[in-house]
Amino acid sequence: MNRKYSHGLVWFRRDLRVDDHAALYHALKACRQVFCVFVFDRDILDALPRADRRVEFIRESLVDLDRQLAELARPHGRSNVGLIVQHARATEALPALARALSVDAVFTNHDDEPQSQARDAVVAKALAADGKAFHSFKDHVVFEREEIMTLGGKPYSVFTPYQNAWLRKVDDFYLKAYPVQRYAPALAARPTACRMAVPALVDIGFAQTNFAKLRIPTGSHGGMQLLDDFMTRIDQYHATRDFPAVRGPSYLGVHLRFGTVSIRRLAAAALQLRDQGNPGASVWLSELIWRDFYAQILSNFPHVAERSFKPAYDAIAWEQEPRASTLFQAWCKGRTGYPLIDAAMAQINQTGYMHNRLRMVTASFLVKDLGIDWRRGEKYFAEQLNDFDLSANNGGWQWASSSGCDAQPYFRIFNPVSQSEKFDADGKFIRKYLPQLAGLSGASLHSPWLATPLELAGAGVRLGDNYPLPIVRHDEARALTLQRYAPVRKSPAG
Repeated sequence: MNRKYSHGLVWFRRDLRVDDHAALYHALKACRQVFCVFVFDRDILDALPRADRRVEFIRESLVDLDRQLAELARPHGRSNVGLIVQHARATEALPALARALSVDAVFTNHDDEPQSQARDAVVAKALAADGKAFHSFKDHVVFEREEIMTLGGKPYSVFTPYQNAWLRKVDDFYLKAYPVQRYAPALAARPTACRMAVPALVDIGFAQTNFAKLRIPTGSHGGMQLLDDFMTRIDQYHATRDFPAVRGPSYLGVHLRFGTVSIRRLAAAALQLRDQGNPGASVWLSELIWRDFYAQILSNFPHVAERSFKPAYDAIAWEQEPRASTLFQAWCKGRTGYPLIDAAMAQINQTGYMHNRLRMVTASFLVKDLGIDWRRGEKYFAEQLNDFDLSANNGGWQWASSSGCDAQPYFRIFNPVSQSEKFDADGKFIRKYLPQLAGLSGASLHSPWLATPLELAGAGVRLGDNYPLPIVRHDEARALTLQRYAPVRKSPAG
C-alpha cells in the first residue's frame, strides 16, 4: 500500500476512543507509522478549579484509551504502542512533539468552539513553518458546519425544518464506522522517553473530588456499558425521560462530550430502531439531532458564544446589583425556597449532572423568575456540568431565555410548583436531595410555604431556618418578566 507520509501524529482531544475514529483512521491509512498524543492543555486547565470531575473523567478515560491502543496493535506484533500524554500548552507542545518525532503531518478531529479554533490556527501555522501538514476531520457530530443548508443556501435557525433536512440527508454513508482496525499495523511504538503512564491527578496539579464515589463509568468501555443498558429501556424513553426520579435518560452526555462513544454508532442505532417503530428511539434520535443543530449554530453564528442569537434580546434590562448577586447566589446554592429548583441545584453541585427537564426549569427560573442575565447561568453550568459542551449549553440557555434560535416564546415561563407536581409528583427526587423536607407530603412538599404550622412542625421543617422561604413570588415575578421583555415584544426577533 502506498503511503502519503512516512510518520504521522494523531492528536486526541474530545474523541477519547480508538473505535470509529475519523482522524486515527485517516492517519493510519496515510502514514507508514503513527504516534498518538493527548495534551492536558494548560490554557484550559489553568482556568479550572483545582478539583474538577471532568479532569478526573478525562484522566480515567485516557488510561482506557492507552490500553485500547496497545490492544489494537498487539495482534500485529506491535509492542510499546500507547498514548503519549503531556501537560503543557498545546500551542507549544504539539509543534515541539511533531519536531521531536519527525512526523510529516498531524491529524486531529474538528473542534468548532471559538477558543479551540484559535488554538488550532496557531498550531497549524507553527506546523506549516516546519513544513508539516495539519489535517482535521469531522467526528463529533453526524452533520456539521454547512453540510445542511436551506434551499436558499443559508444555515438553518429553526429546528424542525433542520431535523427534516437532516433525516432526508442521512444514510448509511454518513453513519458508517471508520474501519480503524484494518490499518492498525501502522501504529508505532513510542520512543523510550515517551513510555510513561498516564499522569496522576496530583501530577497535573489537581485534587480528587467525589468522582470515584459517584461511580461514573469512564472510557469507551464505560460508554458501551451505559449504551447497552439504555438499549434495554430505550423503547420507554419517550415516556420516562421527563421524570428525574426515574431511570429514563441514556446518561451518555459526558461520553458524547469527550468522544468515548461514537455519535455515528448512537445515531445508527437510534435510526434503525425508529424505523422499526420504536417510539422511544424516535424521540432519542431527535435529541441527537438537536445536538447537531446547536453545533452548527455555534459554527455558523459564533457570536452566540457571547451575545444573544437575536440581537434585540441584548437590550433586556436584567436585575441590577447588589440584588442580582444575592438572587444568583441563592440559585447557585439551592436556597430559593422552591423545592424542585433547590433539589436540582443540589444535584448539579453534588454530582456534576442535572436531569434535562430540570436544566430547562432551573434556567427558566433564573432568567424569568429572578431576572438574571442568562449568561451568568450559562457560565455556572459550564463550571459544574460533567457533560458541558459549549454549543449545547449555550443553545439550552438561549432557548430558556427566549434569546436564541427557535427558542421558547418570551411569555412562556415555567411555573416551578406545577413542574414539580407534574414531574416529581411523589417527591422522590426532592426527598433525595433535600432530606430536610422528607417529612412533608402532597402539596406541602412542593410548596412548603403553604403548609400549616402543624405540618411543618411534624416534619421538622423550620422555614427561614433549615429551609428558606421563597425568595420571589412566582406570579409577581412572571408579571415583572413580561415587563422586562417589553423591548423585544414588538420586535421581529420577539
